[in-house]
Amino acid sequence: MKKFLTKLPEQAGRLLIVFIVFIALVLLVRFLLPASLKDHNIHIQNTVATEMSRQVRYAGSEVCASCHDEYNLKKNGYHKNLSCETCHGTLKEHSENPTEIKPLVPRQRDFCTRCHAFDPSRPTGFPQINPSAHNPMKACVSCHNPHDPKPPNVPQECQACHAEIARTKAISSHVMLECTICHEVPTQHKVAPRNVKASIPAEREFCGKCHSTQSIIKETSKVDLATHGEKYLCWQCHYPHMPEVE
Repeated sequence: MKKFLTKLPEQAGRLLIVFIVFIALVLLVRFLLPASLKDHNIHIQNTVATEMSRQVRYAGSEVCASCHDEYNLKKNGYHKNLSCETCHGTLKEHSENPTEIKPLVPRQRDFCTRCHAFDPSRPTGFPQINPSAHNPMKACVSCHNPHDPKPPNVPQECQACHAEIARTKAISSHVMLECTICHEVPTQHKVAPRNVKASIPAEREFCGKCHSTQSIIKETSKVDLATHGEKYLCWQCHYPHMPEVE
């Protein structure tokens, strides 16, 4: 071995010694490790046992379907993407003893408002309310079936869902315009606003009806559509609900 090392270049000899020491350490560590860490089958058994010992938390809505008809109502309703445990909590004990242990049934207004109180960061069209003004002091479930919470009366005013836009428009030069002047609103939009969208003007000439130099409406500001803004749509530069220019 000594003669073999003397024939190698110095750097190669050192590298070989490091490699031999590394292999020896690996074998030593493997020899000293307990069987539970180096035996693959034991490792799998211990992992399964550890996971099985964890407290069961969420099983999913499908488990509830065998006993509760509400599942069929929910799966086609507005709350179809919510798990039952989202509102009722963990239900392992209830599933094991359904007659004695009942699921949590939240009836407090502040429970539903965690999702439905007005928040400008929520998606446009998401059902939102002002809890202080919307049927104050009444439980949400007194008017809405929580498994398919359709409103008793579909809101007819845009501000029911677009409150922030309504407040902005109220202090702009477009305050006197009805929403339907610029937007075509299908009836189904009021029922499923996120699936059926209201239309948005797609041509410069739409705004030009009031704001082009050829417009016969005297009260509006005017621009030459041929040179103003080039090819861009008006609302790409002007926010239509408050289109003032500084």
